[in-house]
Amino acid sequence: QNGTKKFWDFMRTHDSVSILIFNTSRQCFVVVKQFRPAVYMCEIERHHPQVFENQDKESFPSLENPLPAVVGVTYELCAGIVDKPGLSLEEIACEEVLEECGYRVSIADLRRITSYRSGVGVTGSRQTLFYAEVNDQMRTSGGGGQPEEGELIEVVEIPLGESMKFAYDETFPKTMGVIFSFMWFHNNIAPKLPKK
Repeated sequence: QNGTKKFWDFMRTHDSVSILIFNTSRQCFVVVKQFRPAVYMCEIERHHPQVFENQDKESFPSLENPLPAVVGVTYELCAGIVDKPGLSLEEIACEEVLEECGYRVSIADLRRITSYRSGVGVTGSRQTLFYAEVNDQMRTSGGGGQPEEGELIEVVEIPLGESMKFAYDETFPKTMGVIFSFMWFHNNIAPKLPKK
């Protein structure tokens, strides 16, 4: 337009998988809590906009009253990037369930729900969502991810009866994947569960 160059915001990244995990032994969803630097920085900008006013400075100013790290923590589905050539999406999903949540699942335990675009404003990558039912006997470790790769993951259980309240409670910061997959479960799996 009039010879002016336009630039798009774009960041190259990997596709990913996410897994909705339901523990049938305790009738709860298994999700993870993680600190996300991007979420933390958004909260800093919201509470201390002056920090970002002079972005051309070489050094980032320190805050007298920094926000607690908890403002950067989000509830998420177990997930991981697709960065291992030769492994199928299902194999990567199984690895992530073991690493992050401590449950050993096989490809046969996975049900593919759907795939969709995530981060469409910047990355445009594809995420494939799976569903896996687990029980207490399938848990082989505490999970927690791989600290050597910078993962600090806490495994959290959300009781089935409280899951929709949790999904819509804005005081629990969460991804859209959590909300969508809980709704999917209530529409597709919950009606088939044995009545108590």
